Amino acid sequence: MGSSSSAPAAELLGRFTSERPPTNSAGAAVTIVLREGTSDVEVLLIERAEDPNDPASGQVALPGGHVSETDGNLQRTALRELEEEVGLVRGDLDGEPRFVTIVHAQRFRLDVGIFAAALGPEAQRPSVRSPAEVAHVFWMPRHALDVTRSVERATYVGARTVPATVHEGHVLWGFTRRVLRDFFGYPVEEEAGPPVYGVRRPSETGVSSRDS
Repeated sequence: MGSSSSAPAAELLGRFTSERPPTNSAGAAVTIVLREGTSDVEVLLIERAEDPNDPASGQVALPGGHVSETDGNLQRTALRELEEEVGLVRGDLDGEPRFVTIVHAQRFRLDVGIFAAALGPEAQRPSVRSPAEVAHVFWMPRHALDVTRSVERATYVGARTVPATVHEGHVLWGFTRRVLRDFFGYPVEEEAGPPVYGVRRPSETGVSSRDS
């Protein structure tokens, strides 16, 4: 059973400080961008472009990416990637991004810094800025996480049935889903075997043709 309380974005963000973690504490950073929807808090997600050479091909994810030597710190990495992928800049956010935690992405053997921020009242509309990297940008309400479905995916350990959240044809699973469930206070799910994450194949989709 998921978290059914309707805490606004400000309350969710109030649990974290605006302190920045050490520069070398992770190799990548992502941002949980929140906005107040009509009935619930919503989170900004991207669907990555199809690329047979990319292990994250077609996956639903949070805006973010690898640290660059010129970033200086993880927060700057998160803000740079946010602009490059969906066109949001610091001025589009309501306050400084809050540092949430660092999570290990086992598939990529990479520590990822997690930040969170609310969309500002005068923010521009997020959109795809790099079609070679991002195919779609969309908002998902928190309550979508209330329902768990089992879908089959091609992973680096072979075809596996994994827990997923499905929203308007998009399938959220793996690392990003675990990060969001933890952020919103959902209970930890038991998964058989190690965390899995890999390239999906059209013949193995379990929900729809737009299955990431």
